[in-house]
Amino acid sequence: MQFNKTPATIKQQIEILRQRGCIIDDEEYARKCLTNINYYRLAYYFAPFLERKGKYRDGTTFEQIMKVYDFDRVLRRMLMTYLEEIEISMRAIISNYHAMKYGALGYLNASGFDPHHNHQAFLSKIERLIEANENEEFVKHHKRKYGGIMPVWAAVELFSFGTLTYFLIDMKSADKKDMVSQHFDLNYRTVEDRMLCLSDLRNVCAHYTRLYENPFPNAPKSSDGLGFEPDNTLKSYMAVARSLYPDKYKWENEFIPAVANLIDEYGMIDYMSGYGFKKKTT
Repeated sequence: MQFNKTPATIKQQIEILRQRGCIIDDEEYARKCLTNINYYRLAYYFAPFLERKGKYRDGTTFEQIMKVYDFDRVLRRMLMTYLEEIEISMRAIISNYHAMKYGALGYLNASGFDPHHNHQAFLSKIERLIEANENEEFVKHHKRKYGGIMPVWAAVELFSFGTLTYFLIDMKSADKKDMVSQHFDLNYRTVEDRMLCLSDLRNVCAHYTRLYENPFPNAPKSSDGLGFEPDNTLKSYMAVARSLYPDKYKWENEFIPAVANLIDEYGMIDYMSGYGFKKKTT
């Protein structure tokens, strides 16, 4: 198949938007935005405002779309801060438990995991992570002093959210049950599933992907501790994050008010259904 699309200048991009029914009152503002943000990237934010045949809904303005774009950007950054704390907390919980049960280097032995665990692939992953992070001071230290061998509490500091999640999943069921019971009012399968959900959310935030009207691949499997039946919207994923967040007081008294203030600042109350929040009726 032959590719026949040609690039468009900023002026042409603005004209395309207008031809499709997008109202642009401040052309200089639009030009500045399109100069600094790839049109192809913004197209993901244009999409929810489009109707059939590629036309924008009546009354759609460029400023309106950019408001959603900017709100999305700040919300992602805010979520990343709290996801980081969950990740760090889970690193500590998992590595401490595994170390106390199997020893500092027990994670290097297949006997410390469930039989379905692919230990050779796991060890290869560890080697790649050490190589990729060879300039980190703690990696240099363990290479210099111990030939690169790391205790589990050091190794987990190299793990991505996804790698940490699969470490948890590959632990023995009895260990997971015991460990989870010490920290959460949830069963271990629910914690596993929620870690998978948060890994997806973390990747979306880390890669600057649109949150607005962009459903996640999977809905959380359990409603335990959420207060509602979850779906694949951001609302559900935020509730999942709350259930694993190590400081509930901080979540309720810092994160929730910060999100509420952000909604007010950007005038987003009428758009929150795009994140899974139902508009309150009076």
